[in-house]
Amino acid sequence: MGRITLSQAAKWCGGSVDSKYKDITFLGANNDSRKIEKDQLFIALQGERDGHDFIPAALQKGAAAVLCTHCDGDFPAIVVEDTRLALGKIARGERERIGMKVVGITGSVGKSTTKEMVSAVLSSTYKVSKTPANHNNDIGMPMAILTMPEDTEVAVLEMGMNHFREIAYLASIGKPDIAVIINIGTMHIEHLGSMEGILKAKLEILEGMPADGAIILNGDDPLLWNQREELKERAVYFAVRNPEADVTGSDVSHAADRLSFAANTAGKAIPVTLNLEGEHYVLDALAAVTVGVRLGVTPENITKSLGAFRNMEGRQEIFEKNGFTIISDCYNAGPESMTAALTVLGNRAGRRVAVLGDMLELGVCSDAEHYKIGRVAAEKADMLLAYGDHSLRLLYGAITGGMSQDMARAFTDKEKLVQALKQMAKPGDVLLFKGSRGMQMEKVLEKFLED
Repeated sequence: MGRITLSQAAKWCGGSVDSKYKDITFLGANNDSRKIEKDQLFIALQGERDGHDFIPAALQKGAAAVLCTHCDGDFPAIVVEDTRLALGKIARGERERIGMKVVGITGSVGKSTTKEMVSAVLSSTYKVSKTPANHNNDIGMPMAILTMPEDTEVAVLEMGMNHFREIAYLASIGKPDIAVIINIGTMHIEHLGSMEGILKAKLEILEGMPADGAIILNGDDPLLWNQREELKERAVYFAVRNPEADVTGSDVSHAADRLSFAANTAGKAIPVTLNLEGEHYVLDALAAVTVGVRLGVTPENITKSLGAFRNMEGRQEIFEKNGFTIISDCYNAGPESMTAALTVLGNRAGRRVAVLGDMLELGVCSDAEHYKIGRVAAEKADMLLAYGDHSLRLLYGAITGGMSQDMARAFTDKEKLVQALKQMAKPGDVLLFKGSRGMQMEKVLEKFLED
């Protein structure tokens, strides 16, 4: 991350700065006055609370300057009409100044895991920076760019959305040279209307790309595979089931909590072993292989990087505690990822307990999708404890799928859920905790593990 002068940032975003402060510099940006670091630019956003109210606190903690819509006082500031849009323009200017190559990653399920895998593979060869944790929106991604070191050679940017034009906006900032679309699932269908609408929204990533940029797509996804004629030579496909893809996975096997397969590309078979469970991770890894090959990473480095890969916190963490085997996958959930997690549970020995929270943003599809997941739970689990407004739909699906009524419970109160789980679960059980981000299923897990 390089020092940016207020005059340079103002030029990028069309803002104004008092001449006596034009040479003040900042390092990175933050919109949280509680977490602001010395010399950062404080972004006064207008949300549920007005960020301008926290300017004094940010300056007191060491903020170098402020990005704001009005300046009530004498301090270093860039004054703009819209701080959110100005932040994006400043980040775009810094991305262009550094001149790094950018890999943009989007999709309905698995974006974060794929971002981490791609970063791991590329880090064997390049100086890589990436968006951290959940910094995949119109605030987090620009701030992440502004913290990237000046010697960054490749930036891996996760791009999320739940409405049209959000990916287009992120792509206009990040300007990806390579775009990866992992899949088209049902998450966010509430706002986008249909799977075709979700596809359209994901393809907005193309709008920020150069004409010769490569777009790497899941060849096992019918909606993405059907784009091959329109995208022509720009499209590079990876797949497990589709033999016509450019990079294919074969010889998939499970052994001792590991997942092994061969990634076949240009007549070569690259051996991959992941410290993960669940075949859905093969596609994420194939995307990383495809990006790596595109950017000249050697097969040996690809194998080594993925072999050492560890997933992010909250995404399929498997551990032993108090006599239980815990599968913590609480970061987020949609029908596809919920099915994958239940499949991992189903492959475990012992009594299998699914502790599932609602899947959000499914709109009119919510009832049907929760019912379907209940049916999957009946097949993969021995016990279901469901939490949330749609818990009864999960329950009905499980019971009609063959699960005993004594083994299926629905809750709308976290405390009662935890109490019932402590009474029903026994040492030796395997417990899966999963739900959408807003359900905060990690708190259920924390309370369950308390003495």
